[in-house]
This record gives sequence, C-alpha cells and structure tokens, in this order.
Amino acid sequence: MPQAVPRDLHGDVYSVVANGLDDTGKLLADYHATTADLVAGKDVADHLGRLQDRIDAVDGWSLANEVDRTLTRLGLNADTQVAPLSGGMKRRVLLARALVANPDILLLDEPTNHLDIGAVSELEETIASLSCAVLLVTHDRAFLDRVATRIIEIDRGRVSEWPGDYARYRELKREALEAEATAFAEADKELAREEVWIRQGIKARRTRNEGRVRALEKLREVRKSRRDAQGTARLTANIANKSGKRVLEAEAIGFEADGKTIVAPLDLLVQRGDRIGLIGPNGCGKSTLVKLLLGELTPTHGSVKEGTELQVAYLDQHRDVLDPRKSAADNVSGGRDMVTLNGGERHIMSYLQDFLFQPARARGPITALSGGELGRLVLARLFAKPSNVLILDEPSNDLDIETLELLEHMIGEYPGTVILISHDRALLENSVTRSLVYQGQGRFIEVAGGWEDFTRERQSNPTLNDPFTDLPASSTESDSKRQQGTSKSAATQPLATGNKLSYKLARELEQLPEDIAKCESEQAEINDAINADGFFDNEKVSAATLEKSKLVQAELERLYARWDELESLAGGN
Repeated sequence: MPQAVPRDLHGDVYSVVANGLDDTGKLLADYHATTADLVAGKDVADHLGRLQDRIDAVDGWSLANEVDRTLTRLGLNADTQVAPLSGGMKRRVLLARALVANPDILLLDEPTNHLDIGAVSELEETIASLSCAVLLVTHDRAFLDRVATRIIEIDRGRVSEWPGDYARYRELKREALEAEATAFAEADKELAREEVWIRQGIKARRTRNEGRVRALEKLREVRKSRRDAQGTARLTANIANKSGKRVLEAEAIGFEADGKTIVAPLDLLVQRGDRIGLIGPNGCGKSTLVKLLLGELTPTHGSVKEGTELQVAYLDQHRDVLDPRKSAADNVSGGRDMVTLNGGERHIMSYLQDFLFQPARARGPITALSGGELGRLVLARLFAKPSNVLILDEPSNDLDIETLELLEHMIGEYPGTVILISHDRALLENSVTRSLVYQGQGRFIEVAGGWEDFTRERQSNPTLNDPFTDLPASSTESDSKRQQGTSKSAATQPLATGNKLSYKLARELEQLPEDIAKCESEQAEINDAINADGFFDNEKVSAATLEKSKLVQAELERLYARWDELESLAGGN
C-alpha cells in the first residue's frame, strides 16, 4: 500500500479493490458494474452472460467471494464512488486492494497518515488478525508499539535489527548509543595520543616504530570513515509579548450549515498557558470549532470574546501556506536574507539548518522536497512568526519521530497557549493538559488529559461515547449504551406510549432547556471561582469546589443525553 493516495483513483469501491487481483479482478469489476447497469434497466444482458462465461473459465467466483469478504471486513460499501471520499477512507480502500490477494508479505508505507484514531485502531486489529508477514514504514509511535514485533532501523547507512516493540527499541537504542559514544571517545583519545607521538618523534629525529605508524594510519582511516549520528532539528518558537490571562471565552458558541448542526452550543474558557487537544473523527467539526474560536467563521449561536494582545500562529492541516513557485528559503523569509527571532536577527540559511535544511535544499524549489521536508518547512515558517497562541491542526503528518519528539518538547516549553488537533495518540498524551472530545451531533465535552486519559475515564463512566465507534444517533444501539449509568429516574422511566411521548415525558422535554441553562450557569460560576487568584490557598475549600464542579458536569452531561433522547423520540412522532 503506497504512502500517497494515487491522484487517478476513481470508480466505485468494488472495482478499485477487485483490480488488486490483476486480470481476473478486472473481469469481476466489469461484472459488478454491468450487474448495476442491468438493475438500472440497461440492455446489457448479453454482455453480462459473456462475462459470466469468462469468469467461469478462470474459476473466478472464489475470488469474487474474497472481494466481498474483504469489503465486509473493512466496513466498505462496494457501490460507493472513491473519488469524493476522504483521504482516510481512500487509504482504507487501498488497504482492501492490498489484502484481497491474500499476500505472503504486506508492505505498508505510512499507513496511518490522515487516518483518525478509530481507523488506526481498526487497522491495528486488522494487522493483528493477518497470517502474512507485515513490513511497515511509519512514524506513528503508538501504532508501532501495538503492532510491531521487530524494529528494523536505517541509521547512517547501516541497517540494524532490534527485537520487540518501539518502547523496547528505544531502550536498547539508548544503551547502544551510550556504548558507541564511549567507544568513540576512547578512540579519539588514542588517536590524539598517537598524533602527539608522531610529531614529537619527527622533532626529535628519532627512529619511529613503523608498526606504530601503520596503526596510526589505520586509526585515521577509521576516524575518517566514521559517520556521526545525524543531527536533529532544533525547534524554537518566535515568542511575542504575553497575552492576557484570558485568551478566549466562548459562550454557548454553535454553528449550523445547510440545516445541520456542525458545532452544538459550547462554553469554553481558554487561559494563557493552556494546552488543549481536540479529538474526534475526520469531518466531525474540529477545524470548524477552531475557526469559530479564531473569528474566521461567524457562529450561528453564541459569541466569542478575545483576550488582549493575542498573536496567533496557525498551522493548517492542508499546508496551503507554501508557494510552490518559491524556494524553501523564500517561503519562510518572504525573500529576505534575514529573519527576526526573539529580538535578534539570523540569516535564513542558518535558521533553516535548525530544521535540517542544507543550503542547496533551502535554495531549491519546494517541489523537490520530500513529505517530511515539507512538514519541517511548514514548521520553520510557522515558528518564524511571532506568537503567543499556537494552533496546530494535524502537525504530525509526514514528520519523523525525532522531529515529533522535539515538537512535543517545544509545546511543553512554549510560554503561550496551544490548541492541538491531532490523531497522533502519543503526541496528544505527551502534549495536552485537557481535551475537547467529540460526542456526536456536533457536541464536544471537556475532559482532563489526552486520549488515554479519556479512554480510562470511559471505563468508569458509561455515559461517555467513544467518538469513533458509538456516536449517538436517533435510534440506535449506541443510544441505549449511552443511557447506561444515567440517574435511575431518567433511565428507568418509560420513554413512550405507543408511538408518542407520554404527557409526563413531554413535560420533561419542555423543562429540560431551562434545567440545562441553570446547570450551565452554575458551572460557569464554579469555573470563575476556580480561575480566581488565590483559589488554591485554602486546600479544603478548593477540594470541595472541584468536587462540586465534577458533580455539576456529570449532571449536565446527563441532561444533554436525556434531551438528545427525548428530542429524537419526539422528532420521530
């Protein structure tokens, strides 16, 4: 499965997947399309009969069954057109095309690029169930930890093999680098001693030991052939003046388009120093929410108040900021030889070397850069801009592991505010202090920590939805799962009489908006108290207030869940 989705990928899902079977696959794809034409009333019966005969002749029906099984296994609709699908869905189709031939070896090049967390988890399960060997190229550390049993590394032109997952590799690699550094240091000391010896011997006109001279020459050759570890990028942000303590405050902010709720009413307070993650499936409205907060979109409900002295640096997931007509250097500096960083001037070539660009690459066209180089170039351009608020939308795409780890470190050291949209579980876990997690129907809830923290919280709180597997719908099994754990009075009450809401439930539905408003007001007052100076001075009072906040938030979630349920029932009457 290639790293990049082919630009000429077209046709329905069935034909793309079946074409992974060479000539027989083309017959099956033609048969599938002709069958659809026949159902549509077209005069194709003769052609269909000829296709049946040709498939019979090559015993192709067993392969047709394999195509169907593969599509079912990966949750793909055979008749869906591929061209308008998201990048993540296209990659799933390509995976099905690779799997349908039952390969002995499956090669996956960056398979998690553009996949959301749910799709990556499904891919992990698929790989675990395969009987073939799998060789994958990836920079997704959490993915490596879950699927790899061996790591093969290319380092300074040498190929080495390490047993175990990525965590084990890191431990062994650290030990190997420490041993290498010790050995190199000893070799350098010995070379320095021998260089001193031979010069002293020449000065004193003494007869030199030819064996020792030959040993010195060998030491020189070894040192000359040694390749030191490749440098790592040095990420330093251009820091603007401090923003105000309150960066952004959203009050019941929401957005609708074409009669559909993209972002349900949300209250959010963003303060200086926050690291906030946005988690949810592709297309759920994460980028829309960020644009609402930044004022790039006007909300259809509620309002956003901006704090003072804000300077925003925004990394868009589509990387549209780069001009393909310009060199890498000009894309960053705007054609100037110098860039201004934290009050000082640096030459653009020196700055780009921090991002591992040699002068020849920096002066060349960006069309010649690899995906990883483009990723580093976007970061170089972003961090050259003075900022105290960083918005990072899928920053991990195409970045190597070392750069990702440096990005994590930079986020941790950044003195301003960070909002991070990502499907990289390790990046979220190591970078954010709280997250907004999608819960379906445009609704986001706030949780402490990143994805792993949310996963642990879900285990003890069944009212929370996995945003990738059981989003609430109007009348689905996930709705019944969502209601488990709500208060007994709501969960055990009969929902309807026949096809209509009972009088009692109709009154409850009418009352719910008012109850939710009161609950949200109470939570806002609690948040103000928590954010006030000196809140933690009295440990007993602060602990009680935090516990009350937790209870109010749980009640608010219960009210929202109940409202969704009754609205769905009332809408179906």
